[in-house]
Amino acid sequence: MNDMVTEVRGWIDAAQDLQADTVALRRAIHAEPELGLQTPKTMAKVRAALAGLPLEWKQGKSTTGAIAVLRGGRPGRTVLLRGDMDALPMPEDTGLQFKSKVDGAMHACGHDTHTAMLASAARVLCARRASLAGTVLFMFQPGEEGWHGAKLMMDDGLLDNPAPDAAFALHIMPNAPAGEFGSKAGPLLASADKLIVRVLGKGGHASMPHHAIDPVPVACEIVTAIQVFITRRIDITDPVVVTVAKIDGGSTNNVIPEAANLLGTIRSLSEESREAVHAGTTRIAENIARAHECQAEVKIERGFPVTVCDARAVGVAERAIGSLFGADAWTTMTAPIMGAEDFSYVLQRVPGAMMFLGVCPEGQLWKTACPCHSNKMVLNEAMLARGVAAHCAIVERFLARGFD
Repeated sequence: MNDMVTEVRGWIDAAQDLQADTVALRRAIHAEPELGLQTPKTMAKVRAALAGLPLEWKQGKSTTGAIAVLRGGRPGRTVLLRGDMDALPMPEDTGLQFKSKVDGAMHACGHDTHTAMLASAARVLCARRASLAGTVLFMFQPGEEGWHGAKLMMDDGLLDNPAPDAAFALHIMPNAPAGEFGSKAGPLLASADKLIVRVLGKGGHASMPHHAIDPVPVACEIVTAIQVFITRRIDITDPVVVTVAKIDGGSTNNVIPEAANLLGTIRSLSEESREAVHAGTTRIAENIARAHECQAEVKIERGFPVTVCDARAVGVAERAIGSLFGADAWTTMTAPIMGAEDFSYVLQRVPGAMMFLGVCPEGQLWKTACPCHSNKMVLNEAMLARGVAAHCAIVERFLARGFD
């Protein structure tokens, strides 16, 4: 028992010893954000941080992402840790000394921290290689922000030979209490699909709408009808969100346009509700348009699936983190979040879990701190060492005990 306690404390101490390096890597990545599936500068920074370590590297053709393979001193299970690397196409207004040097790109979702924590965890675990019974896969993944990077890396075969027996990922949350971890079994994050509707009418003079077929009020009616459909036809215990975020049509004040366009997002927590909403929104748009002698062209682009956490994997994470920081450091979430994650693709194939780590900036109230995807999002870098230690403890526990 004393050896186990010593080992647990060792993860914390080792993570803290690397804290300066973790922060430095995070800031270097933050200053040079890259978008999409091609993140060569970020990957080069990771490779440099891990140079000389006993890692085997695998890279596919679809992205610049890579898997670093650490084979322990003895054979055993295989566990995967994921860190995403891409930034968001948005400006940064934080005023940080290491703020983005790239116009229109910012690490506003914490992927810089995810990558830095994963790299430091790899360094710590490499130093303990001889004591590990099994294999660790470090998945450095680009293209999480809508680019399906995880799926493409799997399609390239990077999660094969060896295939992981479990997979874990950590995501920071600036608007959550600093140092607090959380997750839940079952649906954790929603699926995300894009809704595109084009309503076709007949253009004409705005002063004589009876000589035209105005698609604008028809488009507005479709928007309100979708909201009624969601509240009256979808089971409240299997929630769905449909947001029409953009409406456009026309060119000036005295012309009825020929077409009006709707653009929105569909979020759901099960494949059943997802399919029901796809069918329902299509039916509503087409038939409301038809009732007004218009035509609706509906296109739904399928995005990430629901992120579903395995109850056993959540238990592994909770026990590992509890052994590090005490039971109070873990919160079992009571409800999912309607955001989406492409780690969902990994969890469709491999039992695992995603966890959140609160990184509310020091001196701020977590409930009012700027969230992910804010142009002013900042975070408490002192919490990164906790994430590194959590990665290591989860690996150690799973390799030693599996899902027990």
